[in-house]
Amino acid sequence: MTPPRTGRGLVELSIRGVGVIDTAEWEWGPGLTVITGETGAGKTMVLTGLSLILGGPSDPGLVRAGHDAAVVEGRFSVDDPLVAELVGEAGGSLDEDGSVVLARSVAAAGRSRAHLGGRTVPAGTLERLGSRLVAVHGQDDQHRLLRPSQQRAALDRFAGAQVDDVRAAYRGTYDELLDTLRQRADVIAHAADRAREAAGLREAVEAIDRVAPAMGEEEALRVEAGRLAHADEILRSVVTAREALVADDDSATAALASAASSVARAAERDPYLRQVGERMERLTAESVDLAADLSRYLDGLDAEPGRLDDLEERRGVLGDLRRRLERTGAWPELATDPAAWREAAAERLGSLGDDAALVAGLDARVADLLTQAARLAGDLSRARRRHADRLAGAVTEELGALAMGSTRLVVDVRRRPAGSTEVDLDIDGTPCGADRHGVDDIEFLLVTRDASEGRPLAKSASGGERSRVMLALEVVFAGTDPVPAFVFDEVDAGVGGKAAIEVGHRLAILARSAQVIVVTHLAQVAAFADHHVVVRPGTVTASSISYVEGEERVTELARMLSGQEESAAAAAHAAELLGLAAERMAAGRSTAGSGKH
Repeated sequence: MTPPRTGRGLVELSIRGVGVIDTAEWEWGPGLTVITGETGAGKTMVLTGLSLILGGPSDPGLVRAGHDAAVVEGRFSVDDPLVAELVGEAGGSLDEDGSVVLARSVAAAGRSRAHLGGRTVPAGTLERLGSRLVAVHGQDDQHRLLRPSQQRAALDRFAGAQVDDVRAAYRGTYDELLDTLRQRADVIAHAADRAREAAGLREAVEAIDRVAPAMGEEEALRVEAGRLAHADEILRSVVTAREALVADDDSATAALASAASSVARAAERDPYLRQVGERMERLTAESVDLAADLSRYLDGLDAEPGRLDDLEERRGVLGDLRRRLERTGAWPELATDPAAWREAAAERLGSLGDDAALVAGLDARVADLLTQAARLAGDLSRARRRHADRLAGAVTEELGALAMGSTRLVVDVRRRPAGSTEVDLDIDGTPCGADRHGVDDIEFLLVTRDASEGRPLAKSASGGERSRVMLALEVVFAGTDPVPAFVFDEVDAGVGGKAAIEVGHRLAILARSAQVIVVTHLAQVAAFADHHVVVRPGTVTASSISYVEGEERVTELARMLSGQEESAAAAAHAAELLGLAAERMAAGRSTAGSGKH
């Protein structure tokens, strides 16, 4: 039997060369799937392989003899936008059907490789993504709900809309408060720098106004100074040139005029020469104009006394101004255009503004936001405390039905002491440390018969008991958790009889809202499965794994009950268990040791 595919969760799993598994493939369906088999058959290796593709530690000792590497591939069907975002950020892609493939290989030599959506990625990427795909509750796992941050998130999900709105309002206010505080700190921290910058800009603007440079003046003065510095040499050269053009009958102009006259006479005999004669006449006129231009230049060459000294002084002033503008480091490309530099400086001075007034405005905004954030944080904290009691009661009732009647859950919601975070808020007259999640530290504690005070989950129960605590929590959170699949290994350790039936029942209840995969050795748990997978002992291959139903399932349950597949009494007991499970699921949640919540 192959189960129908699920819309969310694990769809396919392929394992090769892991422990006792030579090669095996599974297709997984929705609801509750149990994995059973004799001790050492390899059923736990299924979860070991799953752990690898979820970013768990790699161990070359897992590689089966005769294989170069242990290789695991898993396909997950997802509808979580964050999963798609994480896959894209890693450079991978979802398949056309919206599923994503995670793969991991561990070489016998020790090297590990991870792949996501067709791309090689660090194993940490699989771990970060895996926490959104599967919640694994094994006896040696660090369960996600053991982390305080996850416990806070779980309590908020349990509270639902009554906390969602106030938490969103608080977070928006807190973020704005933090941003405003950082703006204020930046203004104060850089006030001296801003004041120095403003003073330097104002002095430079005053210098520009005082010097009043014209556009391109420095370059024009440089050219004029060069001319005046070499006036005698220029005079001799220009006089010589003018005399060459018009000084006497041997000048260039006289020669051109004579040549033009001769060509004009010849053109009377040969019309072709008329164009040549016209050109000669133009050259003669041009030489006369050139001589006149040189004369005018000579007339203006005589500089007024002291002009060169004045000019050099002005050049010095302009050069000092340009170098001053360059030293400021502001707009170096405008240093040769003081007018444009001044315009940019005026705009910058306007942006620097009045720091005292700016800080006063930010102070007023901070005070207002502190009041708003404190009010919202107080509302959020009080709402959490109300729902913490409700959550603790619901989980404690579940624990009673799971053979942990002497154990109760306490959801401790305590406010952080002032000074423990970046921001303090006054809540009901008491300063408290605040962050984006409010002013509360939230911790799930277990109170047992042996300990009168609550202890953290990770320190207060054995592996099997902790798995049952996780099951109780997950059942209470059913339908509110974004994780689409849950895996439990030996959740029924240490229980039997009626308590085992309650474990199976609660797993089935959880499977109504998520995919649940369980490794179990108890027929009472397996009887509640929607899909029953049997792993047969020996080297595990594709033929060692089968989905059982009907008489085959009764036979497997009989083996689990008595160790004898052929026992008629065990078969009758197995059939009775299947009937009981069907009745319990049809009736809904058990009322024994569990109230409605």
